[in-house]
This record gives sequence, structure tokens and C-alpha cells, in this order.
Amino acid sequence: MNNQDVTICLTNPKSPSNVGAILRAAGCYNIPALLYTGNRYNKAKKHATDTQNVGNEISVTHVESFLESKPDDVKLVCIDFAEGAVPLPVFEHPEKAFYVFGPEDGSLKQDIVDAADFVVYMPTNGSLNLAAAANVVLYDRAAKSFSGHDDDLIRKSRDVNNRLKVPA
Repeated sequence: MNNQDVTICLTNPKSPSNVGAILRAAGCYNIPALLYTGNRYNKAKKHATDTQNVGNEISVTHVESFLESKPDDVKLVCIDFAEGAVPLPVFEHPEKAFYVFGPEDGSLKQDIVDAADFVVYMPTNGSLNLAAAANVVLYDRAAKSFSGHDDDLIRKSRDVNNRLKVPA
């Protein structure tokens, strides 16, 4: 599944460490864009923890509305605890998606849920933090589209301190 048509959307994020961790995950999964609303992150972003500097490669854009920013052919996928939502383990990810995550200290607004093509929840006891939730969703998308093993990806992805091999 191509991730070039995937955007992560964060509703008024407040924690620069969470946004930094999401940027790192976006880089790992080749997600090209992150949108955010609200003004809390603008005040805190100088403290971000994007340890791989993928913020320089991924478009990070403040928007007033995810709905106004979403192309017509992209599906709106809201991630939140909502009655009637689909559990993530059985969810089939669309090819083109805006994944909208709620704020770290609240829920998505009803108007965005009403406009959603899908509303998905993670079957956990209590909520994950924002960065963990985004990582789980992106991993789930990758796992469900996994098409085979290739050591070339391992070689390309690991750093210079890791040359580990499984004995033959």
C-alpha cells in the first residue's frame, strides 16, 4: 500500500515530544505530511524531539480545518473512543487517508466525526498517549499491507551500530 497519499492530522496537539515521536514514525512509514490545528503546538514546537530530523523531510502544516484541507478522493479516518466505532484489528485501511487523532486531553469534535468515512478505535483499557496511538495505527496499516520479507530493508533501516544477523 502506497503511503504517499496518507496524512496524519493532529487536533490541537500540546506536547512537542508526542509530535516529535509522531514525526519519527511518519518518517519510518514514509508518510509525507502532518497537519495540525490549534495553537498549543506553535508555542511548544521549539522543544520538539524529532531525533531523526524527519521534520525537515515531512510537510508539517498548521491548518484551520482538516475538512477544508482534505482532497475529495481521500477518506477521513477518525481515531477515537466513540460508540459505534470499528475496532482497529478488523479495520481495512483505505489507500488514501487522512488519519485524524483527537487532542491529548480530550476527544474529537462531533462535526469531524459526523464527516468521517470511518471512525476507528483501539481496543485498549484506557487511552494510549497521542504518539503511541499514531504509531499503532501506522504499524497496523503497514502490517496489513505487508507483502514479503526483504533483508535489503533491514540493511537500509538500521544504523551503523547495528550489524546483527541471525545465524544460518
